[in-house]
Amino acid sequence: MSEFQYCPQCATPLKDAHIGGEPRNSCPESQCGFIHWANPVPVVAAIVEHEGHVILAHNKTWPPTWFGLITGFLERGETPESGVQREVEEELALTPHEVTFIGHYPFEQMNQIIIAYHVTATGTVVLNEELDEFKHVRPDKLKPWPFGTGHAVADWLQQRNAAGSYES
Repeated sequence: MSEFQYCPQCATPLKDAHIGGEPRNSCPESQCGFIHWANPVPVVAAIVEHEGHVILAHNKTWPPTWFGLITGFLERGETPESGVQREVEEELALTPHEVTFIGHYPFEQMNQIIIAYHVTATGTVVLNEELDEFKHVRPDKLKPWPFGTGHAVADWLQQRNAAGSYES
C-alpha cells in the first residue's frame, strides 16, 4: 500500500494504474499527471573498524538483542562516501579515515538500497541520541545476519579473508 492516498499536487484520490510495467498509484486527473514511483531510498552503511574491532550499535527503537552497523539516509548533495563518513562522525563521534566500498544491497522490506563501506576510524566512541549501546566485536567473531546490512558483513568478511587479513 502506498503512503499516499491523495495526490500531493491536486488532492484527487489516487488510483491504481499499470505504468512502466509496474502497478503504481497515480492521479487520474489528466491535467495533473502525478505518479507515485515509490523508488527505493538510498541508505549508507558503515562497517566501522575501531581499535582492531568492528563496532556494532544498538538503536533505541530496536529489540534489546539487536545490534547492527552504523547506517543513515544519504542526504541531498552528498556522495555516498561523504554520507557514510558523516554518519560515523554523528553517531559515534569518531574520526573516519579510510573509506572502502564493499557493495550495494537491496533491502526490499524497507524499500531501501544499502550502499555499504568499510570505514577505519579513531577516537573515543560517544553515542548520539539514536543509539544507547555499542559493542566491539573482533572481526573473526563477527557473524553476518541474513537480511539488510548483514549481506555487506558477509561480503566484507569474505573479501577480508581472501586478502589474508586475520586478527587474533
